[in-house]
Amino acid sequence: MEYNLCIMAKGQAIAAKVALTASDRDFFARMAQVTYMNPFDPERTRIIEQLADRHGGRHGKAALDSVLPEMNARIADLERQGCNALPRFAAEDQPLMRSLFLYQIYHRYVPDLDRVIEEYLRDKDAPAPFAERLIADLAARGFTATEALHYVASFFQIRRAYYFIVKSLVGQSPSMQQLRLALWNNVFTNDMRAFDGGLWDRMEDFSTLLLGETGTGKGSAAAAIGRSGYIPFDRAKDRFAASFTESFIATNLSQFPETLIESELFGHRKGAFTGAVDDHKGLFELCSRHGALFLDEIGEMTVPVQIKLLHVLQERTFTSVGSHQAKRFAGRVIAATNKSITELRTSGRFRDDLFYRLCSDVITLPTLRQRLDENPAELERLVSELIMRLTGKEDPHDTSLILDAFKRDLPRNYPWPGNVRELEQAVRRVLLTHHYTGDTKTAGSDPDRALAGEIHAGTLNARELLSRYCGLLYDRLGTLEEVARRTGLDRRTVKKYVATAHR
Repeated sequence: MEYNLCIMAKGQAIAAKVALTASDRDFFARMAQVTYMNPFDPERTRIIEQLADRHGGRHGKAALDSVLPEMNARIADLERQGCNALPRFAAEDQPLMRSLFLYQIYHRYVPDLDRVIEEYLRDKDAPAPFAERLIADLAARGFTATEALHYVASFFQIRRAYYFIVKSLVGQSPSMQQLRLALWNNVFTNDMRAFDGGLWDRMEDFSTLLLGETGTGKGSAAAAIGRSGYIPFDRAKDRFAASFTESFIATNLSQFPETLIESELFGHRKGAFTGAVDDHKGLFELCSRHGALFLDEIGEMTVPVQIKLLHVLQERTFTSVGSHQAKRFAGRVIAATNKSITELRTSGRFRDDLFYRLCSDVITLPTLRQRLDENPAELERLVSELIMRLTGKEDPHDTSLILDAFKRDLPRNYPWPGNVRELEQAVRRVLLTHHYTGDTKTAGSDPDRALAGEIHAGTLNARELLSRYCGLLYDRLGTLEEVARRTGLDRRTVKKYVATAHR
């Protein structure tokens, strides 16, 4: 392989700069593009598979496994020419090689990063013994000491995000693939070059609103975001500045009486109200600058507390109940509700200005009905994963036992009103009793949701659809005449459909 050696003078020093060949530049440019793309983006997979075509048209992880050795071989060939660091390359090629060196070093340390993640999950104060080796490798490639420390933190953040998004959100339906892509963008934005250029230190300004029915996994999605923040590395202590296990704080506002929500969030001073016998730190004070605060069921928040939360998001300061001392909040806010945000705003129970402060990103989690409609095989995958979590091992026999029980006991296209949370308990029920007949009370008590689920699943013919719709309207409106007016049908036809629906 030949390289164009350009002799450049700078004062009295003469330095040889290497310009990449056209072949290397083309390959490296596409690899650099992959480096900064969302790992859950189908376009990234397509680019990797195109690069892997020369190795037998491999797909998925096998494609990446075949491309990485080629990248390493090309870099090794450059090293044999004495080009092992950024300063040895021509100026126009240095940004490209910077991306490639980062990508190469990151993949070299993935096993070390995974081990530290697991250690943090077991021990709140885990060391990072690989960090000095990583810093040395980055320095050898021409990165400054400041840059090397930054990339120790960045690599750990990237790996945590991937780890928690993959581990927490199981499923291969299109809606779940889209959810994983959205969560990654929420952590790193959709342009990782801009993120690496400075946004990594500004993400507290980006709030998130998670929407979805009860049991769809909003807590898991919030945890994946909240545990994936940027945490600096403290070289003197050989540890990261905070533990991601403690930097994410979650609370469900529906569990508190209306009068205590403000104290729970913002804290209170001793004597601020009857029963306040000591100073109390609220969640905004407990949340570190490297962390995130998850407010579940935010629709339960009273308007006065909403106003105070709005102030926190606007000014990044708050005061405890009974105090005038302003305190600073530097973390991220993630909020969630299982109620219709549109209805909450229309009814005046949720302020528009607070919504606009929370909606830097709005992510809707798919229902289990939607996921199974898109990919029926999702049910087997979820059941297998739940059994693994319960028993610590894969068990095809138990998976078959549970799926057979569902097929035997549940109606066709059962709507799973409790979503994944219900499925988890259903798996437990079958393991205990070998039966699960479904949550008929919940499904039956919400005819709007049940009808919407069947429409989405495509299980109703035209006659059944009209009958169910007319029956629903009659139960709500009370008269055949009003149903006829709403539907444009004559009264006799409406009466027939309502009678059929009520059989």
